[in-house]
Amino acid sequence: MKDLSKKYEQLKEEIQFHNYNYHALDDPKISDSEYDKLFRSLLDLEEGNPHLVTPDSPTQRVGFSPIDEFETFEHSVPMLSLANVFSEEEFSDFHDRILKRLVNIDDFEYFCEPKMDGAAVSLIYENGILERAVTRGDGRVGEDISQNVKTIRSIPQKLSSSEASIPSLLVIRGEIFISKDAFGKMNEKAKQNNEKIFANPRNAASGSLRQKDPNQTKKIPLKFIAYSFGYIDKHLFKTQSDFIKLLKKWGFNTSKFNKVISGITNLDKNHKEFENNRFNLGYDIDGLVYKINDLQLQKRLGFVTNAPRWATAHKFSAKSSISEILKIDVQVGRTGALTPVAKIKPVNIGGVVVSNATLHNEDEINRKDVRVGDTITIQRAGDVIPQVLSVDKSKRDKSSKKFIFPDKCLCGSLTKKEINISTKKKDAVSRCTKGYECDFIAKEKLKHIVSKDAFEIEGLGKKVIDNFWELKLIKTPADIFSLDYKKIEKLEGWGKLSIKNLQNAINKSKDIVLDKFIYSIGIRHIGQENAKILGNFFKKPKKFSELFNPKKRNEILKNLEDLDGIGDTQIKSINDFFSNFCKSYGPFIIKLKLKYKIMLVFMKGLL
Repeated sequence: MKDLSKKYEQLKEEIQFHNYNYHALDDPKISDSEYDKLFRSLLDLEEGNPHLVTPDSPTQRVGFSPIDEFETFEHSVPMLSLANVFSEEEFSDFHDRILKRLVNIDDFEYFCEPKMDGAAVSLIYENGILERAVTRGDGRVGEDISQNVKTIRSIPQKLSSSEASIPSLLVIRGEIFISKDAFGKMNEKAKQNNEKIFANPRNAASGSLRQKDPNQTKKIPLKFIAYSFGYIDKHLFKTQSDFIKLLKKWGFNTSKFNKVISGITNLDKNHKEFENNRFNLGYDIDGLVYKINDLQLQKRLGFVTNAPRWATAHKFSAKSSISEILKIDVQVGRTGALTPVAKIKPVNIGGVVVSNATLHNEDEINRKDVRVGDTITIQRAGDVIPQVLSVDKSKRDKSSKKFIFPDKCLCGSLTKKEINISTKKKDAVSRCTKGYECDFIAKEKLKHIVSKDAFEIEGLGKKVIDNFWELKLIKTPADIFSLDYKKIEKLEGWGKLSIKNLQNAINKSKDIVLDKFIYSIGIRHIGQENAKILGNFFKKPKKFSELFNPKKRNEILKNLEDLDGIGDTQIKSINDFFSNFCKSYGPFIIKLKLKYKIMLVFMKGLL
């Protein structure tokens, strides 16, 4: 029996060795037929001795059952994002800020790595065995995608211990991605089969990880590159570069372009070289990541609310293309801001088909003299947000007319430009003066409330909100929690199952944490990070609700002045929001369950 177990373990290790070389290093040591023979031997051994089978066996990557829904999992250490810089000057400023914090430190090394454009995941290993895989989510809570991740052959299910000791608990973080070649072949096959075609490799990687059936994920040529750790119960290294070496010994794939660099000049040179050659790589990257190599210095610098102080992503220049403006629309946002949007001839920019581009505001339109019919250069800023970069006036038709920005909202109310509290000058943005009573603002606020970063009500997306609004099923946030499902049953496309799913999603959303609730109610200038700061400050919903009391509000606002990340603009917005709210509508009337507490939050006239 001992000999059989030994043979089994040796066979697993041999196959894992070849998996690593083939899938992670692209350096196969044996032929496909030889590999198949080894794998067949393992299958035969397991079939004849099922008591030997362990979760880390290469055979256990297949044959998973479909998932009804993904469970959430809280990260033991928050999975933060990185701050971005977009120029040499911005990076120089980042470097200078670090030097100011590191007293008596004149210089230090950076660990430089490509910023992979894929899906970030966290892998949890217990005693060297992969136990769980989790998406980034909101940084605190992600989705458990373990079954799907275990189908990816470049992710070791069991860590190699031949060259390095293995911690009892280890959290590895990295990026799951698809090569450009594999992506092209995958989309071509999907096109032939009339299946979903993904816009770019990043979307394909992310979508593949959320397949309900892991056997479908298994068909997708996903790869993994490890680059960081979330938690490790014993430190076996002093620098980021030492950690990367350790990752390779454990069996992980790491970027061959990783390097240690000192000196801003050398970093800038490296960035330019990569930017010029990025399209020659077999996969997408959208910048370079710089981390201070010394872990002790990392520890000294610490973190801001949502990112480490000791690292940043130096993004590449935006991708651009030429198109034509077909129409200019004006949209109304949840804060009443009127935003001009250019409808353009669809154009492919970096693998994404773009048909809309923001023109930001009236001042921007006038500065660039943007007109309908113009030939324009369009770019994705930070490879994400489409915007009009410039106008080719040499190609402009002589009959073209200057675009006149409307002085009224779509609701018919007058607009105005407010005085900026910091600059004491008029804002560039025009806003509807009707406020909460504007239907366009009201609808956008509803869409914000149900969004992923707020109440996260699945099944209640933008189109559904528009539909329910027109049918007068939802006019205020309170209506979301008292929907007339009998009326919904009569609507096309709504069956018993979809209604049940919507009910469950709404009920689940009531268990909302305080910072998400603060973000959801749509206070001007209070984004996600500001909301997190406020959530940590108030801690309890009851304390937050004291803002509705004018006397207590003044005291609270004074205390907010001491919070990093909360300035005069945010404080004024908070005061304006609660003053107008209370003045217009009075007491709370709807109860919503928050995590651990019951708070009186929504009311009939929140909008």
